[in-house]
Amino acid sequence: QVQLVESGGGLVQAGGSLRLSCSASGNIFSANTMGWFRQAPGNKREFVADIFADEIPNYNDSVRGRFTISRDNGPSVYLQMNSLKPEDTGVYVCRYVAGTRTYWGQETQVTVSS
Repeated sequence: QVQLVESGGGLVQAGGSLRLSCSASGNIFSANTMGWFRQAPGNKREFVADIFADEIPNYNDSVRGRFTISRDNGPSVYLQMNSLKPEDTGVYVCRYVAGTRTYWGQETQVTVSS
């Protein structure tokens, strides 16, 4: 089992910034991908960004250039969100994947007011 604990999120005005953090613990495999998904009201959950080890991160085109994902060997993964837009509003959730195992965090709300 892997436990994921998220922090960050909250309410911010458009143009502002927020930082999400997700720490993994438990039966960690060194080769893992960690990332973020989000779900806006009435929409399906969508991919935001992920990163595997020291490889180049992957981003949803809608956040590229505004969001930055990073990680450390905790392992923890971080999502720095700048130039936030109202359409970035949603529930954000951290994901850990190693081989066939996938785990999700507890979700955190991000609300961007216009």
